Amino acid sequence: MPQITVLIAGKTYRMACGEGEEARLEGLAAMLDAKIGEMREAFGEIGDMRLQVMAALTFADLLVDAQGRIGALEAQVAELRTTLAGADERRQASEDKVSTAVVKAADRIERLAKGLALGQGGTGGQQPGAEAHQPPSRNPG
Repeated sequence: MPQITVLIAGKTYRMACGEGEEARLEGLAAMLDAKIGEMREAFGEIGDMRLQVMAALTFADLLVDAQGRIGALEAQVAELRTTLAGADERRQASEDKVSTAVVKAADRIERLAKGLALGQGGTGGQQPGAEAHQPPSRNPG
């Protein structure tokens, strides 16, 4: 198991960590050291342990805020997924209606075309019972 050495608030700490986690742990230690330094500048020398506890509480507060925001975002994502699922259902229903209407229209067009074809078959292109329309004759004179 790898071990690293970090410097926090002027003190050296030797720590074990998982394989490949060395850089992350060093970065976290540097963040803690920087926060303790900020607090030391803001509050003065109030004791190392007190500064370390205050820094830890500051990070814990940030963590709780982040967890709250994550929870709110997860709720929004769930709501959006529900909305999207409803929209998908409505889209599918609309597509089904359009598809049905297209099939009905195609059937109707086909019936009309057959009717026209039957009507033109034995009457020289006229509907049965329809008289040929001839333009009025002109009398020259």
